Amino acid sequence: MNQKEITRLRVINQTIDKVITIKEAAELLGLSERQVIRLKGGVNNYGPAFIIHKNRGRKPQHTLPDEVRMKIVELKQTKYQEANFNHFVELLQEHEDIKVSYTSVHRILTQAGIKSPKKHRKRKSHHRRKRKPQKGMLVQIDASPHEWIIRRNRP
Repeated sequence: MNQKEITRLRVINQTIDKVITIKEAAELLGLSERQVIRLKGGVNNYGPAFIIHKNRGRKPQHTLPDEVRMKIVELKQTKYQEANFNHFVELLQEHEDIKVSYTSVHRILTQAGIKSPKKHRKRKSHHRRKRKPQKGMLVQIDASPHEWIIRRNRP
């Protein structure tokens, strides 16, 4: 049990022993009164193990198998070294018949310590022009071939 579950069990036991009310327990735990009643009934019927979350220690239903994860890392390190992550996802779908989302591939490869090769391009620095010594000295020229200003006196 972690600290949160120990605290819950202690408060639920206090409600069972009628030291505190269900309303007070709900405020202490940050739950609704209905949930406190549910926890109280569960502890009465099944014991302290009822407080522990039932999914603890299980892998999520939609998780990728470890073999697929290892294959993705292996392919990236050997066959598709030069491809960035987005292109790598497309190559996996086309040639390897592995259909995985970009976010999954990004998470798997970054956990393996692999960075996208195109991700760290050097940024071009933008140089600001020097200020003119006086206001109005900057010459601005329209370089477009179109006549934007309509002239009245046309020849």
